[in-house]
Amino acid sequence: MSGLLDRIRRTARMMVGVPDYDSYARHMLTHHPDQPVMTHAQFFRERQEARYGGKNGGKCC
Repeated sequence: MSGLLDRIRRTARMMVGVPDYDSYARHMLTHHPDQPVMTHAQFFRERQEARYGGKNGGKCC
């Protein structure tokens, strides 16, 4: 049952644009053990910049 709840949480977060740090960290440790894993704050900032653009990337005018 908890597996189903985890999948529902991940799906809901993806729908509203909240990145899944736990999946990222698990992937990095499994597939890229030689590379450092970003902290939660670094990961969140990187995902926000990727989604909304960096400096002056989100200007509307």
